[in-house]
Amino acid sequence: MKGRLLKHLTSVGLICLLGVVLLTTASAATSLKTGLKVFVIPKNLGNPYFTTADSVKSGGALKALKELKESGTETSGTQATAASQIPAIQAAITKGANALIVSATDASALCPTLKQAMAKKIAVVTYDSDAPACRNVFINQADSKAIGTSEVDLLATQIKKTGEIAVVSAAASATNQNAWIGFMKEQLKKYPKLKLVSVVYGNDDPTVSTQVTQGLLQQFPNLKGIISPTTVGIAAAAAVLDTPKYRGKIKLTGLGTPNQLRKYVLDGTIDGFELWNPADLGYLAAYAAVNVASGSLTGKTGQSFTAGKLGKYKVGAKSTVLLGPPFVFNKKNIAKFHF
Repeated sequence: MKGRLLKHLTSVGLICLLGVVLLTTASAATSLKTGLKVFVIPKNLGNPYFTTADSVKSGGALKALKELKESGTETSGTQATAASQIPAIQAAITKGANALIVSATDASALCPTLKQAMAKKIAVVTYDSDAPACRNVFINQADSKAIGTSEVDLLATQIKKTGEIAVVSAAASATNQNAWIGFMKEQLKKYPKLKLVSVVYGNDDPTVSTQVTQGLLQQFPNLKGIISPTTVGIAAAAAVLDTPKYRGKIKLTGLGTPNQLRKYVLDGTIDGFELWNPADLGYLAAYAAVNVASGSLTGKTGQSFTAGKLGKYKVGAKSTVLLGPPFVFNKKNIAKFHF
């Protein structure tokens, strides 16, 4: 009798414990608010980059908001200026926004309006372009070290870790370019058979970038690869290399957009290049905004949250969340992107 009673009590205990676990899990899964009014405000409307970052079709911010059962609206001006963007922010506040997702055209100009929003307990998340003094969280697309190291790794794979390489940069005074090149030089120490023979500057001018690329080919006849961490430079270099003499023989990578480089990827001039996936950037920003608006995320360093298909993210210094490594575009995936 005692044995049966003990067995019964044990069963009841296990059932109760299971119920507590299920209730806790359900509570965690439903902790985010639904029906929130979330306004996605890119620098300007009609920009293919932001269309990709924001739209349902691409899997961007509005797709994430749909998954979370929120009310998502994309709005902005037609020009990438503060004067064009501020009225859209003001209108969103007037319409009772619970959260704003903003790519700042001009942080100083936008901050008074964004601070008004925060004073009304509206969550403000920036993406792509930050406004540090007037937002809860910034979704950063990539960091300098990741860009510099990954571009070296990508080119090293393409040329079998051996040969002379060069860099076609923007301006010699460009802070971001110099930071990336600095990390490239550090990463090159891991590849003793790769030799950086020259860094040249195209000043983000198509004509100058073309000229310096041509100069590299004349000065270094054994050149095996070029890295151009600038959208203007990589497009100019690709046009120079897109001939039977160089196509596929001198590898080219760097930072570019699918629309400008699609032709060169498809014809074999470029095996792969990098940027970030704007759709993932918008998607992550939406999840962050809903978490902030729901009170489960404040932007404190070390906090973490889950962003749907992208998985778990942690808040870093200065309330910044890093999307992740740069995204590689190649023949297998470039048809999916239009920006």
